[in-house]
Amino acid sequence: MKPPYEITAGILKSIGAVSLKIGEVNAKLLVRQNPELRKQNRIKTIHSSLSIEGNTLSEKQITSIIENKRVTGPEKDIKEVVNALEVYKELKSFNCHLEKDFLRAHKLLMNGLIQKPGKYRTQSVGIIKGSKVAHIAPPHEHVRFLMNELFEYLKDKTELTLIKSCVFHYEMEFIHPFMDGNGRMGRLWQTAILMHEYPLFEFLPFETLISKNQSDYYHILSLSDKEGKSTRFIEFMLNIIDQSLAELLENTTKKPNETERLSLFLERFTQMFTRKDYMKQYPELSTATASRDLKNGVHKGIIEKSGDKRTTHYKRKKY
Repeated sequence: MKPPYEITAGILKSIGAVSLKIGEVNAKLLVRQNPELRKQNRIKTIHSSLSIEGNTLSEKQITSIIENKRVTGPEKDIKEVVNALEVYKELKSFNCHLEKDFLRAHKLLMNGLIQKPGKYRTQSVGIIKGSKVAHIAPPHEHVRFLMNELFEYLKDKTELTLIKSCVFHYEMEFIHPFMDGNGRMGRLWQTAILMHEYPLFEFLPFETLISKNQSDYYHILSLSDKEGKSTRFIEFMLNIIDQSLAELLENTTKKPNETERLSLFLERFTQMFTRKDYMKQYPELSTATASRDLKNGVHKGIIEKSGDKRTTHYKRKKY
């Protein structure tokens, strides 16, 4: 059965705007050409999605975990980040139409955090906001049937992927199929659905804007519950996606500074290198600018220098 929603003028306008921006991002090969941007956006995605759920770690701490550095923080928060990094690493391997992959993703995401990760709940739950019950989820006996129906809806090729991703996100939150991890799974699986048609969404951190508009996010979920349809939530999420694409296009038009240039170079060049190697990567740079970049990298502890003058070599500093 198709989940209830209406196509409004706002939804049509957002679909048009999002489609145009997707075309522009793809035409410029923005995400594919910039591994440093992909890394930064992945960190933003994980930080924002977990902070919505109360995780206290900063983007800097998440970066340190990626780089295998020691991080001080609540054990649960660190475990949430480690799990999220693992599941986002596997994102391409998930088939968004398969329920077994959905459950596998939840198992990775919640491993060591709850008793039965990757399993639907076997008891009734309600969502409390403050002192009020914000939402009573369907009885646990209905969860498997409702989720089966939702995955059948995903296979409907007459529905636009942009809309299906929003509908799935809302309906999954409404069903609340797990004891914990529903919010982050809703956001993760919307990304997986969008990626199926638009690969660029693997690295688009729209969770950042959800985090910044968290009260609106929950308010819209509540309004949609009361109205018995996901129309308002579709409008909200398409606007979030549109803003995220606009920010991506704006940020990637800026020229990288010396630290960003060096970080990008080190993503691709992991062995010992010379200034000449560096300039092959950035032929537009003058010799003086390349030397300043490398001197700045040494000063900041990003790279190590050995030799002198013509025998000078550099390598990434080990931590």
